Amino acid sequence: MNMEPIANDLSQTNLAETLAPQEQLKPATQTLKRFSIGIPKEISIDENRIALVPSAVQELVQNGHAVYFERGAGDNAKFSDLEFSEAGAKICETTQEVYQAEIIVKVAPPKNQEIDYLRPRQVLFSSVQSFIQQRNYFTSLMQKKITAFGFEFVKDNSNAFPVMRSMSEIAGAASILIAAEYLSHPMWGKGSMLGGFPGINPSEVVILGGGTVAEYAARTALGMGALVKIFDDKIYKLRNIQYQLGSRVFTSIIQPKVLLKSLQSADVLITALYSREGRTPVIITEEMVSQMKKGSVIIDVSIDQGGCVETSHPTSHSHPVYQVHEVTHYCVPNIASKVPHTASYAISNVFSPLILKIGYAGGIEKYLFRDLGLRQGVYIFNGLLTNKTIGEYFTLPFKNIELLMAAFH
Repeated sequence: MNMEPIANDLSQTNLAETLAPQEQLKPATQTLKRFSIGIPKEISIDENRIALVPSAVQELVQNGHAVYFERGAGDNAKFSDLEFSEAGAKICETTQEVYQAEIIVKVAPPKNQEIDYLRPRQVLFSSVQSFIQQRNYFTSLMQKKITAFGFEFVKDNSNAFPVMRSMSEIAGAASILIAAEYLSHPMWGKGSMLGGFPGINPSEVVILGGGTVAEYAARTALGMGALVKIFDDKIYKLRNIQYQLGSRVFTSIIQPKVLLKSLQSADVLITALYSREGRTPVIITEEMVSQMKKGSVIIDVSIDQGGCVETSHPTSHSHPVYQVHEVTHYCVPNIASKVPHTASYAISNVFSPLILKIGYAGGIEKYLFRDLGLRQGVYIFNGLLTNKTIGEYFTLPFKNIELLMAAFH
């Protein structure tokens, strides 16, 4: 790879720079490492998003990186090949050609045929969806001796999960719009419009969880005039969501009797609990579902971690709903993919600046020393599993990333 100095030698600095405070001085030398970046076409069912949008590709190319883009990869997100070509990407006819790049950036976890294309020392950015994978998914990636980053694990300087937050914001708002669609459906719902109207009782929306999904679901539901009730097992989350909403909405700790009473009158249930380790707990039993109103709607946003409802099982965008006890269940794991154009921008806004920073740092390993949040996003480092939760769940040996980085250094 080309290595190019982008700052003058210190001996060439002028007197004013020499006398400037140390914190104002730029490094005497800085090396830009140029990468080749591959954007393959997503082959996972119902995955319509793309990891880098044309404007991000243009910025990467202008900074010296090469971008290989598989023809048609942006079609489902409403980005044309022409847009990527004009941004400076090389349009590739085959997936294999794209996988010759040093960094592969995609949305869905790679399928077996995609894993076959990977090569040692390659870098993969993608989602992981740990608890719907099989053990051999991780062993196959480890055998390839790659370094892999999971969207779900990467943190920013505020110790938040930027990709997950963006997708959660989208999923929260979308979940209410989806619920409204099915609540009014003649077959799957009861022909009712979600909201509140003069002379008619407002729709009741129960939200299980007090995080980002819950906040944006509540905002959307309140904006439509619905009556909102929020349950969580942490008081600080309930206090925070009231503050964020600027409204004294009904909140409660998860108590089975109180929750059941609310479910019996609910028109919509949004389940949005998130577990940092392992499967989400099943809070809503089948018995509770059986006591909900006929034609009511459950949107189990937590289904990608197993789901919070006993009667939930994963569905797809092509077949999104089913009924149990005449209650409609919507359990699509990647709700954000329903609005792929918007979601693609949200993902790209995180990873295009990150790749630029990695280049200016001189490479992945060098940048990992500087960025704790990105280190936490690593789940495989040069073929070694580094994620404790994955290791324990699938009984795989794992190494601490901090120790590996120290040894590498």
